[in-house]
Amino acid sequence: MSQPPLRPGSLLPRNRSRDFALHFVVAVLCFLACLAAVGALAADRAAQGWSRDIRGEATVQVIPRSGETGASAAARAAEVLAGVRGVSEAAALERDKAEALLRPWLGDAPLDDLPVPHLVAVRLDPAHPASGADLRRALTAAGVDGIVDDHDRWLEGVEQAATGVRAAVIALFLLMTAAAGAVIAFATRTGMAAAHDVVEVLHLTGARDDFIAGLFQVRYARLAAVSGLWGAGAAAAVAALVKVLGGGDGLTPALPLAWSDLLAVSPWPLVAATVAVVAARLTTMRLLREFE
Repeated sequence: MSQPPLRPGSLLPRNRSRDFALHFVVAVLCFLACLAAVGALAADRAAQGWSRDIRGEATVQVIPRSGETGASAAARAAEVLAGVRGVSEAAALERDKAEALLRPWLGDAPLDDLPVPHLVAVRLDPAHPASGADLRRALTAAGVDGIVDDHDRWLEGVEQAATGVRAAVIALFLLMTAAAGAVIAFATRTGMAAAHDVVEVLHLTGARDDFIAGLFQVRYARLAAVSGLWGAGAAAAVAALVKVLGGGDGLTPALPLAWSDLLAVSPWPLVAATVAVVAARLTTMRLLREFE
């Protein structure tokens, strides 16, 4: 009766407890990396939304001239700004709305005796928005004294925060990749120590280093791919739960999740397997040189 052909992995002894620990560590690393990727997509979407809102609005503080009331000066400024190209709408804010803008800064302090600024809210054309300079020129031409805040300083902060999030995710990806590679390298070294006799026999009988390295590459690539699948699946489940619990905008409007964000976890099993192949090969080839 003919014997079934040997599979490459059958030449290497297995240790279930060690393999389980390796599965767990790689799965956790992939889980954290996937959550970071999903969170980065949501954070980037939030930053883009904030940027659109900031670019789409401007605020003008009107300074009434001698003999002119603040309300009339604001109304005149709104009329002037509404005619500027690139402005969709301009409206003078009533006192109660202006006070509502000050409440977060002044708390419950009485505002009746305070000189509340006279403001004009300007909504810009999203396709071709007017610039702050355009608004200033229009006010000056009409003889209106006003301070234009086109929110550029806020936009710069939002863009810096978005850049920081992207940089943090890239750094986290590199860190997780390095950690996974180190874990696989350690596991390969341990596996080669456990299979020392097998490796030595194969080496002495003329097996090429590529063949021996391939045994470890296949074994740990499969292990890492399965672990990456577990980690990616767990991350996708957590993200889906956050999406369901948070409704249309996710758990919080500051971090809006989309169902398409879950696709970010799909490459991670392949990434884990690739890292395992590289780490196992480099470690194996280095150790095999000790047999020479």
